[in-house]
Amino acid sequence: MARRYFGTDGIRGPVGQTPMTVDFALRLASAAARVLVPERGSVLIGKDTRVSGYMFEAALEAGFVAAGVDVMLTGPLPTPAIAYLTKRLNADFGIVISASHNPYYDNGIKFFDREGEKLSDDVEAAIEAHLDATPITRDSGTLGRAVTLISARDDYMEFCRSTIPDELSLEGMKIVVDASHGAAYKVAPRLIANLGADVVPVGCSPNGRNINDGCGSTRPDLLQLTVTGVRAQVGIALDGDGDRLVMVDEDGRLIDGDQLLYVLVRDRLNNAGLGGPVVGTVMTNLGLELALRDLGVEFLRASVGDRHVLAMLKERGGILGGETSGHLICLDKTTTGDGLVTALQILAVMRRTGSSLKALVAGMPQLPQRMINVRITESVDLGEQPAIREAVRAAEAELGDRGRVVLRASGTEPLIRVMVEGESQASVDALAARLAESVRAALAS
Repeated sequence: MARRYFGTDGIRGPVGQTPMTVDFALRLASAAARVLVPERGSVLIGKDTRVSGYMFEAALEAGFVAAGVDVMLTGPLPTPAIAYLTKRLNADFGIVISASHNPYYDNGIKFFDREGEKLSDDVEAAIEAHLDATPITRDSGTLGRAVTLISARDDYMEFCRSTIPDELSLEGMKIVVDASHGAAYKVAPRLIANLGADVVPVGCSPNGRNINDGCGSTRPDLLQLTVTGVRAQVGIALDGDGDRLVMVDEDGRLIDGDQLLYVLVRDRLNNAGLGGPVVGTVMTNLGLELALRDLGVEFLRASVGDRHVLAMLKERGGILGGETSGHLICLDKTTTGDGLVTALQILAVMRRTGSSLKALVAGMPQLPQRMINVRITESVDLGEQPAIREAVRAAEAELGDRGRVVLRASGTEPLIRVMVEGESQASVDALAARLAESVRAALAS
């Protein structure tokens, strides 16, 4: 069944426009109740720090309670916390109200099943099939109940702590923590400080409208300046909902998801803890693939999106995978991408080896890349655009076997992402700019 509203990571869009309206959220809750818990059940609902989150939380709560579903509310917590707590608390499913790395004026709704995993496309389509039905309102005797979970934050922090050795201490380390004014604004700096580190927080003062604004994993400039300014050993940047991670080394250099994945793979390999292939995406830097080949590690590429990485890991028996953007999955630790858990794994490697982050990533040279986002006003099938196909062929011929071209439509924003990878940054920049202009011209004609 085709899906109208669910994308690569739930439902997302500008607040006040369909589907991100109160009316839609109410109908979505009723439709989800019909499909996921037709005979009553329970749902766990978390959110990030957007001002609109309170509105959507109230609408979903009303829809579920009216349909006879018990609701557990966590308040602001990272997306992976909801995935973990859904399973731990035996909820029938979980919901996160967040638009991840998008600006505050967007919001979104995504689901987890009772195992803390994302719903299948078929289940999402089944929910959509009930959206036009009149919302359920049961009689007073069979309404659901809503409660706020006071211990949710501490439970999640305890889980994160359990993914690293008990004896691990970060004493003597100065660490800058950037939570993007988002869902991890309390748990991230508190947990790192509890482990003994001297924490310098940035992006940890949300006001409802500053989420992802000039900070976090998508805008790490402030973190880079702060790390060098306070002479920290390392910096941690999460995105608005806490499932992405990028880091900064002591020189202020950005360390992306590909490089962090390399550190994790080498560590697991050295400690006999790596099983199956490592999975990246079509956007993963070729340097990671070549570095893993030198280590004798099989590397596979999935479509963009952590759900596709997760599906391939499970299909092929792997435990480590992720995206350049910082969605990293450690299946030996948790069920989904978790920025805070991943950060703890990297910090544990630094402590265990006595190596700096700069030294740990030195074995993976990155090929120059350039990505340009071309904004679109409506969805487009790139395969049906002859001029774009010809421009891509010309670019690939110019690169030969020493580079790659990837064009894809974003699953979360109205963008065509144009990525070029090659040996020279100057040639990559020029080729990407030329290709992006070809895309703009073709779509405008």
